[in-house]
Parts: sequence; C-alpha cells; structure tokens
Amino acid sequence: MFDRILIPVDGSEGARRAAKYGLELAESYDAAADVLHVIDHGRFRSLESQEERASRRERATEFLEDAEATAAAVGVPVDTHLREGRTHEVIAAFAAEIGANLLVMGRQGRRGLGDHLLGSIADRVLRTTDVPVLTVPSGDVADDTGTTYEGVLVPTDGSSNAERATPYGADVAGRYDATLHVLNVVDVRTEGGLFSAGGVSEGFIERLESEGAEAVERIADDVRDADASVDVRTAVVRDTPYAGIREYVADNDVDLVVMASRGEANLGGQLLGSVTNHVIHSVDVPVLVVTATGEAET
Repeated sequence: MFDRILIPVDGSEGARRAAKYGLELAESYDAAADVLHVIDHGRFRSLESQEERASRRERATEFLEDAEATAAAVGVPVDTHLREGRTHEVIAAFAAEIGANLLVMGRQGRRGLGDHLLGSIADRVLRTTDVPVLTVPSGDVADDTGTTYEGVLVPTDGSSNAERATPYGADVAGRYDATLHVLNVVDVRTEGGLFSAGGVSEGFIERLESEGAEAVERIADDVRDADASVDVRTAVVRDTPYAGIREYVADNDVDLVVMASRGEANLGGQLLGSVTNHVIHSVDVPVLVVTATGEAET
C-alpha cells in the first residue's frame, strides 16, 4: 500500500510529531522515507540579506538533522532534501517526482492553535496533490505516535468517490489488527430541507437510514471478502456529517480516520470534501485524506 513516504518538516512541534508518525508508518510498511524542508522566501526574497539567507539554510539543516535523529531512534533509514520555492507547490511536485504514495504532515489543532506554518500549508497541499495525505494534529512528540492503531474509521456518504478511502482504511486495520468502523451519517435537516420547511416524515428518515445501512454494509462485505480477518463494525447515525463523525471518533476509541477528499453531492448539495475539511480541523486524531482521483495500490 505504502512504499515511499514523504514527510515535509518546518521545525515546529507539530511537524516533528507528524514526522514521528510518518517514520513509524515507514517502519511498519517497510517503506522508503524522505524528509523535505522547503525554504519559502515569499515576496521578500529580494529584500533578504546574504546573512538572512544563510541563517535560513542553517535552520533548515537543523530541521533535517532533527528528522534524521528521529528516524535513527525509530530504526528506519531516511533521505533528506532541501528545496526552495512556494512550499505547497514544491511539496506536491516533489511527491510526484519521487513517486511518493503517502504524504505525512502536521496540521493545526481544532482551536486554531497550530504550531507554525504547516497547518495552513497542509490545507493547500490537499488541494494540489493527488497523493494521499495523512494529516497529524498537534501534540506532544513524546506521546505514542503511530506505533499502533486500534480503531480505524471510514466514513461514507454512499458515493463511489467516498469509497475510494476503503482500501486504505482496510489495509491499515489489517496491518495493525485494528477494528475497522464504517459509518454513515444521516443529515436529516439537510436532506429534508429541500422538501419540507416544517420537518420530514419518519418514513422519509427511515428511507435515508436504510440507504445508509446499505452503503456501510456494502463496504463491510467488500472488506470481509478481501480479508476475513479484519474486524468490521458498521453504524448509521443521525447528525450533521462532521459532528456525527467527530462524536463517533470520541465515543468509539477511534485513533485514525480515513476519508475521501470529496464525494458526490447528496440531495442537500453537501460535498464530502467540505465534510473532510471540517473533520480535519475538529478531531484530535490523524486523518488520512484520499484524493478522489487517487487509486489505491496494494
């Protein structure tokens, strides 16, 4: 599934924690690991002195050396790279250049108290690359970071695009002997709003829940057919999509969410892409985002 993992770093605690997650995954998957730092001069490059540029490169070297030390502690070899340019563009281009099939990046926490640059950069990379991106929330680098996963959640809106995330979630669950949760969230207010300002009938809601149950059971059956050893659990809940996902994560000891970057519009015009964006910034666990154009490799 993953044989080359690219880990961008910027020296922040969030990026350092993400690097540890990425390196732990590389160890588990026996994957090659690359660490990248991008010097982004922005609009002020012409105003920088030679001393300032030299200082940037010195700090960049320190960031990469720190990642090398983490890799040594994890026990995986790593190649480090230094590039210049617009950070999100360089990351996406470099991932394509080396044939990476996973990016691991830090992201801002749910209260917007991120650790420096990569929170916003991760958002831009997600809109630029076709490579799956594991976004890692801020936290203590010393915490248990990626050595094991016990609960993996794959949310689905029933679309084929959403189901592109399934092979990734199933693979991680199988590798770590984790429970795979498949969830559909029925957004009654959004779905019913097109038909009735005064509410919807119980029959209408039951039909939505039935369709949701069919969607999650279809995924569960596919996973069990591919690997009968994976423990799969399904659920359908009523809520707004991102709130339902967030509460399910908290209530079911989920420590990894795997979902598509965008899906087909439902009756209310809701795109899974916007749900994914909300989830990334509202849960305290890593979220693996699979692009709608990406194809899983086994």
